[in-house]
Amino acid sequence: MAKKKTLFECQSCGFQSPRWMGKCTSCNEWESMIELSTEQIRYLKETSRSSTHSTPKAKPITQIKEDDIIRFASGSKELDLVLGGGIVPGSLTLIGGSPGVGKSTLLLKIAGNLAKKEKKILYVSGEESSGQIKLRANRLDANHNSLYLLSEINLSSVLSEINNQNYELIVIDSIQTLYSEETPSAPGSVTQVRTITFDLMRIAKSLHIPIFIIGHITKDGSIAGPRVLEHMVDTVLYFEGDTNSDLRLLRGFKNRFGATNEVGIFEMNKEGLNDAKSMAGKFFNKEKLQSGSALTVIMEGSRPIIIEVQALVSESYGHAKRSSTGFDNNRLGMLLALLEKKLDLPLGTYDVFINISGGIKINDPSADLAVIAAILSSYKNRELSAKTLFLGEVSLTGEIREISSLAQRLKEIQTQGFTKAVIPNKPIEKTTVKCFIADEVSKVVEWM
Repeated sequence: MAKKKTLFECQSCGFQSPRWMGKCTSCNEWESMIELSTEQIRYLKETSRSSTHSTPKAKPITQIKEDDIIRFASGSKELDLVLGGGIVPGSLTLIGGSPGVGKSTLLLKIAGNLAKKEKKILYVSGEESSGQIKLRANRLDANHNSLYLLSEINLSSVLSEINNQNYELIVIDSIQTLYSEETPSAPGSVTQVRTITFDLMRIAKSLHIPIFIIGHITKDGSIAGPRVLEHMVDTVLYFEGDTNSDLRLLRGFKNRFGATNEVGIFEMNKEGLNDAKSMAGKFFNKEKLQSGSALTVIMEGSRPIIIEVQALVSESYGHAKRSSTGFDNNRLGMLLALLEKKLDLPLGTYDVFINISGGIKINDPSADLAVIAAILSSYKNRELSAKTLFLGEVSLTGEIREISSLAQRLKEIQTQGFTKAVIPNKPIEKTTVKCFIADEVSKVVEWM
């Protein structure tokens, strides 16, 4: 009698083993190995065999014709900006974010906008009933005859509905709730998510239908499920922002049809998630700055945004704490070490906390100078001018280096009514903003 072949797969990372293990050797997760059924093993072998024996049909790249990418507007200028100009037919887009940040609200609003233009839209929900979605649609003004709702978690039923109707856009809410009968493991497992994403990708490319997928995130902020999910889709978007604030940021992390450095800004109100009309004053106090606050301008893609950096420096009663919200904690440690080395400040005996106002997360190194200014302001308990902004990247040697898009940043400063700016290099274009050139950190201290 032939010995039964067994195969175990990790639900967290997809690692496969011929024997069961209490701890996965790939991702170090405990109790994550499950035994695959005979049908699952046969399915994996057939998939591997078909891909191995496929006949290659390679062509010289000079004989390949370019794809004509024809986009269409989503009804949201901010979403179109992040996508690179609009929705691409046949694209597969993944949107992630923390619970309650507005993923379902945004996509239902977009579905309503397109249905209003007589486009046939399918909204598939595995978490809510059609009646619950109807309640949200009333608030979002998304009630249109061209918008179809389907409350279903069986992938075969969803694919049957897609093949029987000529939909022009599909929304899946969410990918972790769907399951495929061909892979009878638990919904949300690695095998299920991988199979479902592949089938949706095949449908999107073959029928030329754009599909939006909502994905839950884990505690560390990444999309739940295998990393292959992000590799298979065309675009990956993440929602950022404090759920207690009205502002939401939609940032692109992958885009095969455009740039990934753009960010969309939305406002949550009673009508749902709408485009933010103006960014003036959203991330800083217009009236007066308290001690420990400094202003700067960061670039989010092609958009300059004025933000407020807040710092709190207080005496430590034990081990000194360093914490930052919206700013890289490792970079904060580097700036504090620089201040101790170059300015002889005893910050080793002080707790230092940094916060970026408005719940925005920044990666622009040009905010280094504003962080230092805020720390010095809090340490000396001295208020900074509310009409002055600090721009510059600080190196390990204490040098303040040049930043990109300086002319565009100064134009935004001038538009918002600010009169002074501390910058690392002389502006090329003429500006009414009075600029103070600072090439070292010590110069900033002298200016303060």
